[in-house]
Amino acid sequence: MSELPCPEPPARCRGRFTISTLLGVEEAGWPPCEAAGCEGTHLSGSTLCTRTFGYNTVDVVPAYEHYANSKGVGEARRGRPSLADLRSILKPDPGHLCVPVPEPQRSDGLPSADEGPGRAPAPEPVRFGWVKGVMIRCMLNIWGVILYLRLPWITAQAGIGGYPPQPRQGGGTMAPGSLRPKTLGCRWEWDCWWHLARWVRSVLSRTALTWLIILMSVTVTTITGLSISAISTNGKVKSGTASPGPQPRRTPQIFRGSRFLTASADATAPKPPSPSQTTTPSVADHSILLVVTISQGNPEQKGILAGFAGSKCPSMAGSCYLLGGLGRSRGRQPRHRVFCTAGGTYFLISRSLGPELGGSIGLIFAFANTVAVAMHTVGFAETVRDLLQEHDSLMVDPTNDIRIIGVVTVTVLLGISLAGMEWEAKAQVLFFLVILVSFANYLVGTVIPATAEKQAKGFFGYRADIFAQNLVPSWHGPEGSFFSLFSIFFPSATGILAGANISGDLKDPAVAIPKGTLMAIFWTTMSYLVLSATIGACVVRDASGSLNDSVPVGSPGCEGLACGFGWNFTDCAQRQSCPYGLSNHYQSMSMVSGFGPLITAGIFGATLSSALACLVSAPKVFQCLCEDQLYPLIGFFGKGYGKNNEPIRGYMLTYVIAVGFILIAELNAIAPIISNFFLCSYALINFSCFHASVTNSPGWRPSFRYYSKWTALFGAAISVVIMFLLTWWAALIALGIVVFLLGYVVYKKPDVNWGSSMQASSYNMALSYSVGLSEVDEHIKNYRPQCLVLTGPPNFRPALVDFVGTFTKNLSLMICGNVLIGPRKQKMPESRLTSDGHTRWLLKRKIKAFYTNVLAEDLRSGVQMLMQAAGLGKMRPNILALGYKRDWQVAAPQSVEDYVGILHDAFDFKYGVCLLRMKEVLNVSRVVQAHTDPGELAAEQQASTIFQSQQGKKTIDIYWLFDDGGLTLLIPYLLGRKKRWGKCKIRVFVGGQINRMDEERKAIVSLLSKFRLGFHEVHVLPDINQKPRPEHIKRFDDLVVPFRLNDGFKDEATVSEMRHGCPWKISDEELHKHRAKSLRQVRLNEILLEHSQDAALIAITLPVGRKGGCPSSLYMAWLESLSRDLRPPVVLTRGNQENVLTFYCQ
Repeated sequence: MSELPCPEPPARCRGRFTISTLLGVEEAGWPPCEAAGCEGTHLSGSTLCTRTFGYNTVDVVPAYEHYANSKGVGEARRGRPSLADLRSILKPDPGHLCVPVPEPQRSDGLPSADEGPGRAPAPEPVRFGWVKGVMIRCMLNIWGVILYLRLPWITAQAGIGGYPPQPRQGGGTMAPGSLRPKTLGCRWEWDCWWHLARWVRSVLSRTALTWLIILMSVTVTTITGLSISAISTNGKVKSGTASPGPQPRRTPQIFRGSRFLTASADATAPKPPSPSQTTTPSVADHSILLVVTISQGNPEQKGILAGFAGSKCPSMAGSCYLLGGLGRSRGRQPRHRVFCTAGGTYFLISRSLGPELGGSIGLIFAFANTVAVAMHTVGFAETVRDLLQEHDSLMVDPTNDIRIIGVVTVTVLLGISLAGMEWEAKAQVLFFLVILVSFANYLVGTVIPATAEKQAKGFFGYRADIFAQNLVPSWHGPEGSFFSLFSIFFPSATGILAGANISGDLKDPAVAIPKGTLMAIFWTTMSYLVLSATIGACVVRDASGSLNDSVPVGSPGCEGLACGFGWNFTDCAQRQSCPYGLSNHYQSMSMVSGFGPLITAGIFGATLSSALACLVSAPKVFQCLCEDQLYPLIGFFGKGYGKNNEPIRGYMLTYVIAVGFILIAELNAIAPIISNFFLCSYALINFSCFHASVTNSPGWRPSFRYYSKWTALFGAAISVVIMFLLTWWAALIALGIVVFLLGYVVYKKPDVNWGSSMQASSYNMALSYSVGLSEVDEHIKNYRPQCLVLTGPPNFRPALVDFVGTFTKNLSLMICGNVLIGPRKQKMPESRLTSDGHTRWLLKRKIKAFYTNVLAEDLRSGVQMLMQAAGLGKMRPNILALGYKRDWQVAAPQSVEDYVGILHDAFDFKYGVCLLRMKEVLNVSRVVQAHTDPGELAAEQQASTIFQSQQGKKTIDIYWLFDDGGLTLLIPYLLGRKKRWGKCKIRVFVGGQINRMDEERKAIVSLLSKFRLGFHEVHVLPDINQKPRPEHIKRFDDLVVPFRLNDGFKDEATVSEMRHGCPWKISDEELHKHRAKSLRQVRLNEILLEHSQDAALIAITLPVGRKGGCPSSLYMAWLESLSRDLRPPVVLTRGNQENVLTFYCQ
């Protein structure tokens, strides 16, 4: 540990510190650092002096607060000292306020309440256990209108469990199991699979399937429940929806309950305002803890605030928290973020799979909840309509009565939702008890002897022959098929997300969500199986309800099972007009029960509680989606009102959509719509669990272990299969919506970072492919120009960035390199602060590149580090791109020597070189402020360059004077493939002799055609070796005069002695020896001015000077003479003399 060099604190300061002790520091008249028991030390903004093991130390023990609200790797944590605090020598700083804080406790990892005398601790929010918080809520959402109004009808249609008799050819019967594909003419050939599918479907249509429907639904929900349990226990479930907004400036203070602690660097700190004078929320609703450390010595650390505030606001679908995060007071307003834990499925998928799939499924899930409001409301309206019909009190007609009652009901529910739901938790328990009483009432009714009225309606008590008849299917009506019934029943198995939606209000979500969800699935499944078996053993399928249909047992002309019980329902059964019985009467449970109104009460409780839950959940989920700002035009509905941040506009949108579906007034038509959307949600949940597991991310550590990635994958696959088996066109529509929304988010790339499994998968794929590339030998056909660009800070040289980014985009690697020159201790903070900002600047400019920096003593050594270490495996740069040094004539001679040395180093490392010169200034650092704040760097105005504009019908002129392997041709070719340069005509200029111009032109055209570059305009320059004009020769001589050694052709030893310390000087012998090459550069400039003054770009082969034989000043004079006075950008390119083009196919 790092021990503080300070004396032992006074006795008054020993032991455990409380808030009252902190408040009494200045009031008691102690000097700040004396009270702290240590010298004033200059620490980072998040570090306080602590007493950990009985002596003063900066180091701290592990605590909950150090890991709370952490997002990015390397982000500063609250209360934990930095490496600089632990490793640097602490210097006394009398002006620094060093406040002792309590020793961290390990009991529960949460901050304790104030311990001052006579001060009551702040009230803790209500937390639920697994029974009340998860199991009861899930069971209430699972039990609904289908249980009471459709399960008996499904039992009559599909049967309880068994095989119906099948006619056998030649007489007799056979079981469906004996029906083989051979009976369909199939001999297990490939062309028989369609017949096999039809055979399977026919078997399903003849098998008693009520229990199969239930168990299939439960299989999907159980696997999804296991996946939810794994996802929800992989860390603290809290939605990341944010609503940033400016807040008024306040004095840094600690406010807990009704007390303040103000920490200030001077003695004239303002007095803490009273709660009535501030904009701080009331004590009853909020509990805020704000820790402030203000340091005077370092201006970059001044004003760094770290705060936390929690605000509990009860709501039906979850809880909301107000979180004040890190902020800088450098002229910017602090922001707040509103977090809603009502994201439900949207939150689970988006934070696991990422915004692409999470956003699309969030919209679908919110829509499914909205339609579920209509389904449960229609179920309630059906029950009320049946009661009115029994008493001959219909308002209009059966269908319009459902619409009227449904609209009135959903309007009342909307009013309740807007008024507030503080009583919701207790109401859920009340609804639960009512449903249990209704179940008990039903079971008691099945054993009570049937009255004549009940017998007329088909109820005869437990009878073996009734059970045997109802064991097999009997399809009636248009819904008479297995998958139609499954689509109607499946919504009754949903609702398993109710516990995960309120994970923030659970005492122990890691235990409560898995246990409560799975127990809810188990008990509701048992209730479904028991109800279908008991009612199928008591009630016949068809009954007239008329007491006049009683007949003596064995009467002639009586057909059907009821004849053996003294009732003749033959007439209505044959005409399929019976109003009662399992196949016809939706209120069969009420008829069977001991006291009918209790079943009605159960229906009311189940339908209204589910409708109310969906009516509140849908806007909450949609609000979280709106605040994540993934899609346009929906933010209007995400605005919250009141202390609970209620989405009033979202409520109104949900209400309008729900009313639209209520007007359908047909429960059997609404339920299948929901099934597809819920199946889509469950498929994504299971896939997110599988994806998070298969990526092997170290962050995937769910507390719930009883899951399997392969089970999750099976759950996802079976959900998609069932979607298509239910309604293939609806499944295509649902998946089409998901794909469309996914594509939009992928295209827009929202600025969010949720640590999703997609990010982990991207890393795995990148790592796997990068390692795989190392096993593949390089081939010329796969050559790509992978560039290391010496940009410095990328925003300093935007033209260079845009030029290289144009031909490497979606093609090859681009790395922007920056060499930070200076002492390591001084430059290391700058490196850390600006790295992310430069990367975001590149992303904002839509440049697909990496940014890296190195710390070095000088530029050349730093570039050598970059060229040797940049890249990974085969993903390594092979071209060094840099700008032309315009100020070489007035710059320090050593910097020119280093610049030319960098070019030689690039060739030594087998790099190609690409040098860009523009008429405009390439380095715009004088007009661009170098920000150290990454946020301000990314937000600065982007400078426009010529490479961002349309080039029109200009030309790209290539002067391929020397064969460098083809790089001089390849880069302009790649530029010409881009849209902005697509209309430019590419011209190739080569040197030649005047008497052989045609032959040389044909040879170059033939070579270019073999390269398949599409360059057809070739010009031969016969006058390339002519002598330049005298005035241009004199201009070159004047250019090198300041750098001449003027040795008078002395011997080599004398020249070496004169050049000692000045290696850039040009001796008379060197100038004479390179005279022809110097004049060639002057002549080439004349040719460029003659032919390419109006070109969009000039690409020319870079001349090479011999290492150790050509002084740097002479080489720079060549480049200056070659590229001076040219209007278009000039790219001087030289490959590493290895082929980058080939005309062979192997």
